[in-house]
Amino acid sequence: MNQLSHTNSEGQARMVDVGSKPEQSRIARASGLIRLQDETISLVKENRIKKGGVLSVAEIAGVQAAKRTFELIPLCHNLLLTKVLVEAIVVEKGIMVQSEVKCTGKTGVEMEALTAVSVALLTVYDMCKAVDKNMIISEIKLEYKEKI
Repeated sequence: MNQLSHTNSEGQARMVDVGSKPEQSRIARASGLIRLQDETISLVKENRIKKGGVLSVAEIAGVQAAKRTFELIPLCHNLLLTKVLVEAIVVEKGIMVQSEVKCTGKTGVEMEALTAVSVALLTVYDMCKAVDKNMIISEIKLEYKEKI
């Protein structure tokens, strides 16, 4: 089994030292789903949720979250992100959120991509909670990551 990178020899949490790693272009993509009732999907499509445009607000929330991941996840590095794209798409049973995050840096951007999706889905939940008590957030996953 591989050694965990975020613990020291005593098993205590620590931030990984990436100082000696080379700067590389990095990309990560993530996705997730929030299941909604059919009536809620109709309200979202028709832009009749009282709090406003659910899809656009969720996308903006996801972008903001990606940029602040280092403040939310204790051992994440502060990265200079070069691209954050968050798309919220109405699908048959709810809203699918996808993110793509890029940077040139010494560590990957998968946590930023996952955080973007998570917060975008939570934003949908917050905006729709008055009309839908049965929402389920699921299937949040890293789809792809690469360093070039």
